[in-house]
Amino acid sequence: MNEKHIEFMKLALNQAKKAGQKSEVPIGAVLVAESGEILSLSHNQTISLADPTAHAEILTLRKAAQKVLNYRLLSTTLYVTIEPCIMCMGAIVHARVSRVVFGAYDPKWGAAGSLYNFADDTRLNHRPEIIHGICQDECLTLIQDFFRAKRSNKCRT
Repeated sequence: MNEKHIEFMKLALNQAKKAGQKSEVPIGAVLVAESGEILSLSHNQTISLADPTAHAEILTLRKAAQKVLNYRLLSTTLYVTIEPCIMCMGAIVHARVSRVVFGAYDPKWGAAGSLYNFADDTRLNHRPEIIHGICQDECLTLIQDFFRAKRSNKCRT
């Protein structure tokens, strides 16, 4: 396994933990240039920003685009703890991100191999490379523990 993938996924996991501490769904993302420079990183903020599009991936893409002053994020790799959803994969395709590396599949919302697979859809003009399973157990445990705690808190009220 590529050590760089693990290193960047650990940064995404740190971002996911920040989201969880704010009672946001604990998903984190990091966008890295081909040179290895971190262009941006973020975590889910849909609740705190009152924005249904404030997923970790979208916020990370927005920050990077502002930094490089270009909506096309060519030759970049997006690290995300959980498989991107339909909205996020759409943005990833539009931004021309070269590679998506994620930790755990999302069978309910995923669009990078589980529910849908945008990367294999030849009708789209860009198809990023997909690498999955990096730090999978840690990514899965983080989100499962979050939802388990949420469910148990609802039962107590």
